[in-house]
Amino acid sequence: MSTLLLITSAPTSIHAWHALGLAQALQQKSEDFCVFFYQDAVAVANALQWVPDDQRKLTAEWQKLALRLPVCVSAALARGITDKENAQRHQLKQHNLAAGFELAGLGELADAVQSSQRLIQF
Repeated sequence: MSTLLLITSAPTSIHAWHALGLAQALQQKSEDFCVFFYQDAVAVANALQWVPDDQRKLTAEWQKLALRLPVCVSAALARGITDKENAQRHQLKQHNLAAGFELAGLGELADAVQSSQRLIQF
């Protein structure tokens, strides 16, 4: 059974951490799943987000999973997160999309919803 994890909670939310925990469990069981970061969850892809040394870093934990990490491009741009290509397109001086994450459109989310058998939103 394929599962789509639609993550909308900000990285500071416990729900964002529960999403990571489920992704880790699904990966460990070799279950078929994909993720999509939307709304406030896109902040996890901000490479400039600072986390104190005594706390786990949600961005790094997602990167360790070594899976595709699509982030809604519109939600990201609206929150000051961009890749190099969009920074140039929108005449921004720098980019800050964390390694391993990629900007994607809502069409990709629609495709994932269509092809998944189960959708879980955090």
